[in-house]
Amino acid sequence: MEGLQRCFVLHSRPYSETSLILDVFSENHGRVSLMAKGARGKRSPLKGALQPFTPLLMKWSGRGEMHTMRHAEAMGLAIPLSGNALFSGFYLNEILSRVVEPETAYHQLFFDYVSALTELAQFDNPEPALRRFELALLESLGYGVDFLHCAGSGEPVGEGMTYIFREQMGFVASLMKSHNLAFQGSDLIALSSRQFSTTEQLKAAKRFTRLALKPYLGSKPLKSRELFLLRTRKSTQ
Repeated sequence: MEGLQRCFVLHSRPYSETSLILDVFSENHGRVSLMAKGARGKRSPLKGALQPFTPLLMKWSGRGEMHTMRHAEAMGLAIPLSGNALFSGFYLNEILSRVVEPETAYHQLFFDYVSALTELAQFDNPEPALRRFELALLESLGYGVDFLHCAGSGEPVGEGMTYIFREQMGFVASLMKSHNLAFQGSDLIALSSRQFSTTEQLKAAKRFTRLALKPYLGSKPLKSRELFLLRTRKSTQ
């Protein structure tokens, strides 16, 4: 069908007795809000399809902030996420909904998102997939930072040296090692390649992405993070 787009539902909420309002991430139009009329009806063939992590083909029409869904079909089964991977998937959906501008194409980020979900489904540790996606998101937003050169001298980053992160400037060589903004050169090289071989590099990557995403996310807490913390507390009781 002409006009079909590859999409994923980021979030949905009920509307009236039988409809849904969908927040969708699409390959060619980025984040789009859709009214899915009758999708919750007893006879709707879409009741089980319009769920997060299910690859969809969708078509819509209309102008303004809210479009009307005209067609939707599942391209396959939902990507199987459970446990920590499921909460991690919800986190990806939430930051996309919070950060990405509506009706703006993010072609590469769409495939980065699919790769992240696939990686979450395949590996026990979700951290590498989350950090890679966060870095891809920052790049798509135009957040430019040079991980491989000292912002002060322009010299290549040394693996054994320490650097302080300065917002809107980059990483500057420093003697301060015990500081929330301090990163080892080896951490910066790992951030540049998005390949993390040690636990310390993953921790450094998480610290950096939280710093970098904070201006985009604002002060409002992330619901997915709160749910994950609540689940962790219950599992330890």
